[in-house]
Amino acid sequence: MFGTVVVGVGIAGLARIRDLMNPMPSSPSEHLKLFGFVSRRSFGNINEAKQISLEDALKNKDIHAAFISTENRSHEETIRMFLEAGKHVLVEYPMALSAKAAHELWEMAEQKGKVLHVEHIELLTEEYKQLKKEVAGKDLVKGTLHFTGSVLDENKSGFPAFSGIARLTWLIDLFGDLTVTSATREKQKDKNYSRMTVHFQTANK
Repeated sequence: MFGTVVVGVGIAGLARIRDLMNPMPSSPSEHLKLFGFVSRRSFGNINEAKQISLEDALKNKDIHAAFISTENRSHEETIRMFLEAGKHVLVEYPMALSAKAAHELWEMAEQKGKVLHVEHIELLTEEYKQLKKEVAGKDLVKGTLHFTGSVLDENKSGFPAFSGIARLTWLIDLFGDLTVTSATREKQKDKNYSRMTVHFQTANK
């Protein structure tokens, strides 16, 4: 069995705990053993998974991999700690708040002989796979991607573009490299409202 720990118990972390506690029959998850979860908040147990300290997770020789599901800003530091401790790491997208940090982390994982995997689970959904089939072989003339969500804490999630960066990778995966041609941001603090509008251009303009 391959020992694991989940770090962070937001929506993604709770889903990880659920799936590790109840793996699909004959799936690779059956070979994973959840030793516990790490959180700054005190929970005790969640679905029979026990809370352990970060220090215990880093020191435990039976834990081979960490699933990191914390806020964006803390990803980089948490990845470094687990790689230093000799653990494999799976992290929710995005891995870090800069490309420079991401490259440094991948180099560190390579030097340690560990797997560092960034998971962007939306790209594995049936809906997305269908969308990819629909645009295959077609030329993009013009298009709009619009999405909404609650206003995020920038101290935890990073600057606003990071709140939507997962959606931007859809566009790059579908249409290739993109260049930013303009970007504006509108804020209405009294209404707790923020909107970012970005225009991109594909490689063939």
